[in-house]
Amino acid sequence: MTTLTLIGKDGCHLCDVAREVIETVAMDLPENAVEIEELSILEDPALYEQWWEKIPVVLIDGEFHAHWRVSPERLRAALDAAG
Repeated sequence: MTTLTLIGKDGCHLCDVAREVIETVAMDLPENAVEIEELSILEDPALYEQWWEKIPVVLIDGEFHAHWRVSPERLRAALDAAG
């Protein structure tokens, strides 16, 4: 199973858009192909220090995939390659 991590914070409109893209792409994948987790920079000082000016940030299996804007096509291709 592939783990997709969305790093953001509450009240971030780009994070909301990224979440929608992630959910849409994940719906097209086989069941249990991807586990989605969300982390908040407001709850983790290390995440804040590393990512505060780049949110939303998407990691795939712990590796950087994208920040600010998430392309559905690029995300789908990356998840297919990871799976």
